[in-house]
Order: sequence, then structure tokens, then C-alpha cells
Amino acid sequence: MRQISVWREPGMPALIGMVTAGFSGYALLMPIAPLWAARGGADEAGVGAVTGVFMLFTVLVQLFVPAAIRRFRWTPVLVVGLFLLGAPSLAHLLSDALLPILALAAVRGAGFAVLTVCGSSAVAELIDPAHRGRAIGAFGLGIAAPQVLLLPAAPWLAEHLGAGAVFALATIPLVGIFFAVKLGRRLDALPPHPEPEPGAHRGLRRYIGLLPPMFLLLGVTLAGGALITFVPQLGVSAVTAMVGLLLLTGLAALARWGIGTFADRFGARRIQWPFVLIASGGMAMIAWSVTAEGRTSALLAGMALVGISYGALQNLTLGVAFEAVPRRDHVVASAVWNIGFDTGTGIGAVVVGALASAFSFPPALLCAAALSLVTLPLAFVGVLGRAHPAAEPGG
Repeated sequence: MRQISVWREPGMPALIGMVTAGFSGYALLMPIAPLWAARGGADEAGVGAVTGVFMLFTVLVQLFVPAAIRRFRWTPVLVVGLFLLGAPSLAHLLSDALLPILALAAVRGAGFAVLTVCGSSAVAELIDPAHRGRAIGAFGLGIAAPQVLLLPAAPWLAEHLGAGAVFALATIPLVGIFFAVKLGRRLDALPPHPEPEPGAHRGLRRYIGLLPPMFLLLGVTLAGGALITFVPQLGVSAVTAMVGLLLLTGLAALARWGIGTFADRFGARRIQWPFVLIASGGMAMIAWSVTAEGRTSALLAGMALVGISYGALQNLTLGVAFEAVPRRDHVVASAVWNIGFDTGTGIGAVVVGALASAFSFPPALLCAAALSLVTLPLAFVGVLGRAHPAAEPGG
């Protein structure tokens, strides 16, 4: 089979440019908007509500993005999404009171919903199934690179350059509108999706195949969300926490990219299960590491293991979700996948936080490991007797 460079396929450069700009704005404000609320006098609950409202509106609006694309087409939806994500940033300078910040978080969450659903579904529209794993990996790098670089840098930039500079930089999704227009024109020019065949499922039953990859993803993002939130509170030094988070996010980015070649060669479904075990084992190792001092190496090794599975399963479950539905429903698959990702991240922070408050971090982290392991049977759904995705028709 002829190998192609997915980076140069029509529409892919514009997609990578759009998501890089969009996620740069997201990464800069993720830690700074809550800090801005704290500066305005918000308590811990108010500070946490900034991220909570952002994620809530992300998930709610994700439900409506497929219908918006069908009604308005790609270009206007993409442009509005990038505008909603980037334009509110400078408005933070008008007030550091909690209610205005929460309102801005809701608007930004709506824009982020459009970016996440449209971005991942565009991969399926642009790239043939035989090369989709590598395309998802390239798309994942465009998402992960800004987060790896800018999430830890944002507090430093705010301290040394001022919050105003960060709010100005976080308008960069507006630059992404240029790429969004180019991408939207490419997607709008594609042939229309074929009508369903007579007798095909038209109700919700046709989406049942999306549930296994969604819950697999939820299991591993639950672990990742818990670690991103609580690693600095595990009794380790600031340097150890920073290195652990860099291992988690950096290896996730590399794994999401690197696993694409194997997904194209062997099929995404067939190679999901090892990463469920790796995620569970990594969480158990982290839980063990915080039971006594001097186990920094075990914590970092666990963070690395979770990072690898966190990235690989993002790629693989998205590929399986696209395989589970016909082309006309790829945008629905993208919405369901993103809802699983964001829900898992939120649940991880809430569940582990509640258990750690009631007991301690080791049993809380072991619970997260168990919840991830429970999803293992879903990794084998549809593995036997299913054709390799490369054999499936591209449209």
C-alpha cells in the first residue's frame, strides 16, 4: 500500500494550524482564569467553579455541534467556534469578579466544544481509513504541543509579564480563524454523505457501537484528570510534580502520535487492551509511591506509564469510534468521543478528590486504577471477526 504523508494531505495543514491556535488559547487560560478569580477574592469553591463551568458548557454544546454542521455547514461553525474561544480573553481585564469570569468561561467553553468536535471529525472527513491512525496522531500533536509548552508556562508568564500579557496572548484562537476558513472551504467542498440504505438503523441504536470506545476513553481520562489535578498535592517537591506532569503530557503526546502507524497496520481495536492494563498499573504504582517517602522514582515511572496509555488510547478509541459508524455519522462519533474525554477528566478530579478527602490519596488513586481496569472487557468488543479498517471503503 502506498504510504502518504498525512501532514500534506489536502486540508490537514489548515486543520493542524487551527487546532494549534485554538488549543494555545485554551492552555494559556486554563490555569490563569482561576488565578484571576482568586485575585478577585473568590474562595476555593469559586476558583474551582471557573474550570467547572468551562467544562460544563463544553460538554453541553458538544451535543449540538453535529446538528449545527448539518444546518450551517462547516465554515461558519468553525469561525464562530474560534471567535468564541479567543475573543473573551481580553474581556477578563474588565473585571476580576467571579460572576463575569464564570460568564466568560461559559462562552469560551462553547467555543472549545466546537473546536474539539469539529477538529477530530475533520480528520475522518479528510483522510482515508487506511491512513487514519497516523492522521489522528498528527492531529494529536497539534493539540498536545501547546498544552505541553503553555500549560506550565502560563503561571510563569503571568508572574513575570503580568496577567494582561497572558490574556492578550490567549486571543490567539482568533488567528486560527484564518485556518478555519481554509479548512471549512475544503470540508464544504467534499461530496455529500450518502443517504442511509433502506432498512438501516435510523434511531439511537446505530450509535451503540460508540459506547465501548467512549467508556474506554473515560476510564483512562479519569486517571489522567485525577493526576493533572492532584499530583502537586501528593507530598512531593514542586520539581518532582513538574517533572511528573511533563512526563504525563509529553509521553501522551508522543504516544498519541506514534501509535498511529500501528493502528493503521494492525487495526485500532486489536491493540487497545494492553494500554488499559498499563494505565491501571501506572495508577497503582503511583498509589504505592505516596505511601512512604523516598519513592519518587516509582511515582515518575507511574506517571510515565499513565501518560503512554493516556495518549495511545486517545488515538485508538477515536479510530474505533469512526469505524463504528458510517461516514455521515463521523461528526456524531467525534461528539461522543469528546464528551467521554471531558467527562472522564472531570469525574477523575471529583471522585479522587472526594475519596482523598474522606480517606487519603493512596486508596483514592487505587480506586481510579480499578475504575480504569473495569473497562478492560470493552477493549475486546468487536475484535474477533472484524475486517481491518484499511479494507473498508473510504466514503
